[in-house]
Amino acid sequence: MRPVNLVVERYIPSALAFAITLTFVVAILALILTDAGPVEVINGWGDGLSGLLAFMTQMALILLLGHTLANTGPVRKALARLGGLPKTVIQAYLFVFVIAAVASLISWGLGLVVGVLVAKEVAEQGRQKGLNLHFPLLVAAGYSGYVIWHMGYSGSGTLTAATEGSFIAEQLGRTIPISETIFSWWNMTAAVVTILVVALALALVAPRRGDKVIELGFDARNTDTIDDEVVTPADRIDASRILTLLVGLALTAYIVIHYVQGGTAGLDIVNWTFLALIFLLVRNPFELITLVKNAASNVGEILLQFPLYAGIMGILATTGLITVFSDFVVSVATPATFGVLAFLSAGVVNFFVPSGGGQFAVQGPIMLDAAQRLGVDPSVAIMAIAYGDQWTNMIQPFWALPVLAIAALKMRDILGYTMVTLIASGLVFGVTMLLVGSGA
Repeated sequence: MRPVNLVVERYIPSALAFAITLTFVVAILALILTDAGPVEVINGWGDGLSGLLAFMTQMALILLLGHTLANTGPVRKALARLGGLPKTVIQAYLFVFVIAAVASLISWGLGLVVGVLVAKEVAEQGRQKGLNLHFPLLVAAGYSGYVIWHMGYSGSGTLTAATEGSFIAEQLGRTIPISETIFSWWNMTAAVVTILVVALALALVAPRRGDKVIELGFDARNTDTIDDEVVTPADRIDASRILTLLVGLALTAYIVIHYVQGGTAGLDIVNWTFLALIFLLVRNPFELITLVKNAASNVGEILLQFPLYAGIMGILATTGLITVFSDFVVSVATPATFGVLAFLSAGVVNFFVPSGGGQFAVQGPIMLDAAQRLGVDPSVAIMAIAYGDQWTNMIQPFWALPVLAIAALKMRDILGYTMVTLIASGLVFGVTMLLVGSGA
């Protein structure tokens, strides 16, 4: 996999640089392919910059809350207990992958962090048991679980489509409930099959007896301490368990009432669910503040990118470029092949727009318009983009960076294994789109 490593490390710039470059590319294409002039393009871009502020906040919260939840005391203790379950080398690799996959289906922010934390716990406890574990493969297995995140409960596109007033709902004139996307029979089946196929693939490429193995090179146990010394009356309030517990219970009550009254899952409800769990699990505001500070460092780059994606949406909409792109898709696709082509194109776009929410902002309107004109169910278009987005994350380094930082590894250390995940999962996603055709 050395050629792939070389390309990724030497020639793929940051996601922010991609977003800036893509802005100029789209602007130039609008000038060439439409009747819009420079003033119209600039106005469309500028007017669109603030178009995704609410969506940006929702996406940032999913990552922030997932990271925070994964590092709460009870969750870390549970992960430590889980780390001792594998008894053999192969079990260790597959166990890390499955746990990360399940966590990713719950929340993509949770899955990212849980995967690498479980990998470290399994490596540490495996070393104590005398298991000869290849740490890069453990981390790759944890990151590979992320390959199904967009099929789960926190999928950016699926939840956006289910949210009243979202840009997808406004384009379609209605919301698309998650029963037609996340919880459709074919998506749930594809998720299970993907887990099985990728697990088999990882088992096949695991180091054998006599192969070189790189073991965990540091103490993986969490030694972070939270300073909650009580000195003043204000400190007593910050150290109070009652405050966080009350908020957690109030949020839980609200969520229960929401569903009892017939409410559906959207981006906000998903975020409040994770926030409720966090408030219920942390010991006090002291701990919560510390956890959020640690998690916030991963959010900054996303916040910078979303206004740029919104500006791109503005150019697409105001200049008519979205129709030009849609015309091209309609000209090369049929109702039967649309899903596969949308999936493959989304995989390519993900290299340039690695944020799932950002990708839906850029590509979603184009594919939904094309799907409507071809008579394809919008749920197929939504899931095709979702599959492509999660698929090439396996070789796009943006989301791997926080994982690699925690594991003290480089992209080249895991890329060979995540490439295997890319191939195995891609087969499942492609076949799924072919079988689904124009609608479920």
